[in-house]
Amino acid sequence: QTISIAKAGITTVLNSRTSVLAAANPPSGRYDDLKTAQDNIDLQTTILSRFDLIFIVKDVRMYSQDKLIASHIIKVHASAGASSRDTESLEGENWLKRYIEYCRVHCRPQLSDSAATMLQNNYVKIRQQMRQQANESGESTPIPITVRQLEAIIRLSESLAKMRLSSVATEEHVTEALRLFNVSTMDAARSGIGEHMNLNTEMAQAENQIKRRMGIGS
Repeated sequence: QTISIAKAGITTVLNSRTSVLAAANPPSGRYDDLKTAQDNIDLQTTILSRFDLIFIVKDVRMYSQDKLIASHIIKVHASAGASSRDTESLEGENWLKRYIEYCRVHCRPQLSDSAATMLQNNYVKIRQQMRQQANESGESTPIPITVRQLEAIIRLSESLAKMRLSSVATEEHVTEALRLFNVSTMDAARSGIGEHMNLNTEMAQAENQIKRRMGIGS
């Protein structure tokens, strides 16, 4: 992966060998379902477009889920002072690290022709859906779907192939990459749009009802 730089009279392409995992809170401290994702995320689209996957994690008040989270946190603190860990778990972690490192170094999969065609068709379809959504809502999408997102899906497909030590990224890998992209970035891009449109519709209906019942100038 590379990054292009065109600043201060310098135009060049540099290698980019790092991964960024970022987390942020909404401006109001809590996610508002009645607002669009753009209002809740409050980050520039130029920054958002550079992330392969964007997940919206909400703090939903649910008894069973709250109980599981509380139980996990208590167990973490209770075992914090343990002097030693299970030997089998340590060996398992070391094996997984070695396997991931081997996949990264020795496996460089390429997209098959059918997988490339599938990617192209789905990318065009996603762009059309987002354009239609923008026309219906009258607002631009908070997370733009550009060539960067196509490159993100390609990277996901190749990573899934690497996990299986496959030299070819097939349609199966592309299907899973598209699923991950849809449940993360696409859901974030659509978040709040439907609620916002429904709210505007209800307000317009209420306004019409008031106008019918009240006389002009009253």
